Parts: sequence; structure tokens; C-alpha cells
Amino acid sequence: MPGVTYDDAPPLADLMPWSVAPPRLGRGWPAAPDPGSLKARWNALVRAEGAEREALFEPSRARTLRTAVAQLPGQSTGTERLLRATGPCPEPVRVLRAPFDEQWLLPDHRLIDAARPELWRVAGPGQVFAVEHPEDPALPLLATSVLPLLGPVRPLHRRPDGSEPNLAPGLLDHLAARLGHAVTPLDVLAWAVATTGPGLTVPLTADPGLWAEGLALGRRLLWLMRRDGERPRLPGGRRPYVRAPLPARPTTLRYDRDEEALLLDEGRISPVPPQAWDFEAGGARVLEHWFTARTGPAAAGTLTAVRPAAWPQTWTSELLELITVLTLIAELRLRREGLAVTAAITAAELREAGVLPVPDRVRRPASVLSSREEGPEGQLALL
Repeated sequence: MPGVTYDDAPPLADLMPWSVAPPRLGRGWPAAPDPGSLKARWNALVRAEGAEREALFEPSRARTLRTAVAQLPGQSTGTERLLRATGPCPEPVRVLRAPFDEQWLLPDHRLIDAARPELWRVAGPGQVFAVEHPEDPALPLLATSVLPLLGPVRPLHRRPDGSEPNLAPGLLDHLAARLGHAVTPLDVLAWAVATTGPGLTVPLTADPGLWAEGLALGRRLLWLMRRDGERPRLPGGRRPYVRAPLPARPTTLRYDRDEEALLLDEGRISPVPPQAWDFEAGGARVLEHWFTARTGPAAAGTLTAVRPAAWPQTWTSELLELITVLTLIAELRLRREGLAVTAAITAAELREAGVLPVPDRVRRPASVLSSREEGPEGQLALL
């Protein structure tokens, strides 16, 4: 990004000081691109007994059929040991499993090696999770409204009601004083998404006009990443459509650059701009990764192999929207590269103003207990 000296810019880790490692599943089958498969997998697990149930579960050092753990915050699931579980399937929840790939997860603590309860505890309607993705220099900071399974993760708010931002104390006041107008926590995140650079540093500016430009860019990126509200359209108002019916079980994904068409076996979707097909995250084409997550091979006899019998219509709808989102974000990434940050508010200035360094307490989760949490075997959890 021209005009930025990243060595002088404050680190994201200081501006949003509380971070959490991403949840680690420990086994793949509790997550899937469709909720129906998860319910079928759960039912297969609880129907099985003895050694068959253990093999299906795929035990790890952290989780076995005999592990006793508390409920995840905000979730109503059983807490008896899975060895004797017979209850109904936990209601799947939406998660971000890979960049730009929202899937579903069984929110049962017994199934997840490291679920990060502190993340679940602060989830709420107004929460936004910033997701570090430094392996993608073109867009090293992502954002999502659903629980991410990648990261590290920096929640925008330290409490589920949004009453305490996960920002350096005094940062909002300092920015407001330098810019001449109020600044909100979401403004800071939008600016960070638009400007975060190498080493996950965030160049700040005291130029109100430049701040407004970066803020508009960041808000647009946030809107596209969070998929909130009206379905976006391609430039010129176009939308991709299915031009030839998709097969029940597509196995190959190809791109016709001349025709701007995405080919799923004999199925055909267009228009698909080259920017969508070429869009990469972490060195992999997002569309190819998304397709493989839904069609790739799974070992026979495992719960991961329990999948839809045919390609669901919802996947087609999600694919059409993803094509549009990637096209629009590709355009915004170019604008992001051209944003020259001047009139810098440096890390040294923030230290002189007493904003940095942040106190140790804000690097730890807030004490949050908004409702009763059930512990192992139905006991009340102690926090």
C-alpha cells in the first residue's frame, strides 16, 4: 500500500488486544456444508454401540466417548458421556470453516477437541469476529458474523451485548479528537479490514477525508464478507445464473475463460468473471476449495462419508452468491492496494497519548456469565 510506513503503524494485536485461537475440531465429521448431513451423522453415531460407536466417533487424546465436559455457552446439548448418549441431534449452527466458505457445525462440546468456550460466550447478534489471515497479503484480515474455525480470532466486542469493545482503552477518544468526529468500534474494524498490511499492522490517519475513504472501502468489504442483507450483484447489475442444469453428483469443476462460464461436469453457470475464478486465499483458488469441500472423497464407513444423496439446491444458491462476492471483493482489493495512508497516527503517538501499551487485563477475556451453563453430567458449571 503506497504511502504507508508499516514499521510506524500500530500492530493489530495492540489495537484489538484480546485474541483467541480458533476452535480445533479434532475430527472432521461434526462440520459439514449442509445441516441435514450432520443430523444423519449424529443419528448414525447414537444408533451404534460399543466398538462401532467408538470407531465412528474417531477418539483423540482430548475427546473420547467417556470424556465429561460442560455445555458450550448458549447451546442446549446433552452433557452425559457420549458412551451412553441417546438424545436428539444438537441443532447445527453456521460457522466460517475456510475463507469465504460458511458451513455448519454440531455445537456439542463433547465432539470438539478445543471449542474455545470464550468465543461462544461472546457470540451475539451484534458481534463481529475479525479473523487473521496473514498468509493472504492482499487481504490479511477477514471478518464474519458467524463463529470462525480459522484464525486467530479477535472479537469486536468483549461481551455479547456489545457493551465493551475489544479495543485499546482510549483509542476511540484519541481517534475522535484527531479526526474531529465520533468514531465507533465498527468504524475501527472497517478501517482495519481496509488497511491492515504486512505483519498485521494497521496504519491510522488523522486526515478526515482519507479516513472517510478508507471507512467506505472497509464497510463495503465487511458487508460482503458478512453476507448481511440484500444479495449483491455483479458490476452492471448482472448476476450469475445456471445456464445448463447441474448434475446430481458433479465431480469436476472447470472454467471457460472465453465464455466466462463455470462448468460442473455438464452443468454450466455464467457469467462468472475471471476475477471470481482467479480469486485465491492462502494460495488456493476459493471456488475450487469450496467445490472440493462438497465433493471430495471421504473414507467409506466413516461419518464424514454421510452426505447428501444429490447436490442440494441451497449449494447452488450459495455458489451463485459466492461468485458475486468474490468478484466484488477482487475489485475492492485493487482499491485497497491503491489507498495511500498519510497524516499517520503512529504507534509512537499512541504511546505518548497513553493509549499504548494496553493493560494486561484487556488481553484476557472479560468475566461474562449471562446465563446458567450446564456442566458435565448435568451439573451447574462453575466459572
